[in-house]
Amino acid sequence: MGSFSVGLFNDSFPPLIDGVSQTVKNYATHLHDLDCDVTVVTPNYHGVEDRYPFDVLRYPSVSVGEKVGYRVGVPFDPQTLVRLRAKKLDLMHVHSPFASSVLVNAVNHRPRVPVVLTYHTRFDLDIQKRVPTAAMRKVAMAFLLDNVNSADEVWVVTGSSEKFLRDIGYEGSCRVMENGTDFARGKATETMITALRERYHVYEDKLVFLFVGRMMWYKNTRLILDSLEILRQNGMEFHAFFIGEGYDAPDMQTYANEHGLQQQVTFTGAIHDREELRAYYSLADLFLFPSTYDTCGIVVKEAAACDCPSLLLADSCAAEGVVHGQNGYLATEDPAAYAAVIMDSCADRAALHACGEQAANSLYLSWKDAVGRAHARYNEILREY
Repeated sequence: MGSFSVGLFNDSFPPLIDGVSQTVKNYATHLHDLDCDVTVVTPNYHGVEDRYPFDVLRYPSVSVGEKVGYRVGVPFDPQTLVRLRAKKLDLMHVHSPFASSVLVNAVNHRPRVPVVLTYHTRFDLDIQKRVPTAAMRKVAMAFLLDNVNSADEVWVVTGSSEKFLRDIGYEGSCRVMENGTDFARGKATETMITALRERYHVYEDKLVFLFVGRMMWYKNTRLILDSLEILRQNGMEFHAFFIGEGYDAPDMQTYANEHGLQQQVTFTGAIHDREELRAYYSLADLFLFPSTYDTCGIVVKEAAACDCPSLLLADSCAAEGVVHGQNGYLATEDPAAYAAVIMDSCADRAALHACGEQAANSLYLSWKDAVGRAHARYNEILREY
């Protein structure tokens, strides 16, 4: 079929930075380029001005505390329901099975349109960490499963992440639909890379490591810092950058200082300029991402775009498609083991850089291509529906 209208529903969107908010932004951008009538539906944040070629419909929200860092949408706002029903969407795509799913179910009737849901995140871990009692956790898990089951088609972002969908009790079918990256393939300009080297006094004789993500302990950042301490004790010359923001950032900086890493580690905060961020990836020799929380590390594709190999945990979702020593590196979840792989991989920098080139060849996927696949599937769903 020709152009159609699609609603993208998520509980976060820029200026808040996380993997799923960036996913929705890139879906919206490339679907708009494919002549779709796109509406992003997301909770309101105070003072936000949305300047996009597609519509962004913000609805009322409430804070759930500084530690969580997100606002929760109020999905039963009467004005929001009226505005959405007037949109007459042809298809709705849910990227968070909480307030976004409730809102979709409240809007979607007479006539009903197909609903796609992407299961992006280890929501079961969020519930275990943030819901205080066993009884409340049971209710929350049932609510989560009901929202997943309400979709007509469920997508996962990696094949290995299907397991987490099954763990919450989902028994239906699902389809793998990969995420991409908005980085062009290739390193940043030498001018930008040189500027970073001079800014931090990090020259080519010193190894550079990088982590990009939310500054939360659940990203396994403690493992990175413990591994870096081992490297320092073994006399390795390196500098590591931690890019991102989050509630645990001050504690991480304190932890790094307490472990003697003041000179080796820089916490930059969030970097919103994508070309500047690309320069950090291009500067780095190795991207460190030991997360077991993420179902798909978009940041791994960002690193691959810049010929930077990643060190991941074996059997993690982020490690899907990585063959140790060929297009990336794998380690077990132990600081000593993780540090040992860093030392081994960095012993031959030529081989390290060749590994990065293979990462670009095998792991890189642009958002244009990723969303193109989603758009083709949308068309199939609409024809079948």
